[in-house]
Amino acid sequence: MKTYSAKPLEVERKWYLIDAENQTLGRLAVIIADILRGKNKPQYTPNVDTGDFVVVVNAEKIVVSGKKETDKMYYHHTGYLGGLKSESFKDLMAKNPVKPLEKAVRGMLQHNTLGDNQFNKLKVYAGPNHPHEAQKPIKYEFKGETK
Repeated sequence: MKTYSAKPLEVERKWYLIDAENQTLGRLAVIIADILRGKNKPQYTPNVDTGDFVVVVNAEKIVVSGKKETDKMYYHHTGYLGGLKSESFKDLMAKNPVKPLEKAVRGMLQHNTLGDNQFNKLKVYAGPNHPHEAQKPIKYEFKGETK
């Protein structure tokens, strides 16, 4: 018996709607990354983008455990000498509540063009509204995976 390998044209894509309200950041990011990569499908192939689209709403209501709200830091470098900038989780949520979830999911995907294509299928919104009603997203049901 031959090993099945998915072809890019054979992949059927679905749209999933995930409500991030009161969900833990890291646990939710794992679920989203798995859906984006296609690991929830039987025809998963590591070198082919078999994943689905994910729409996340209520990203502003995401939670972290322990003291991470004040202690967790996000870093980026400007490119200049001494240009290391840092920002706490709380400050980043106040400024742009979508960024922490996007950064967590991006860190769990491959860091190449395949990962870029998978990440582009993620749509995150701070509030409960989103412009993807025409795609008829399926509401994702959590099976005791988070919290």
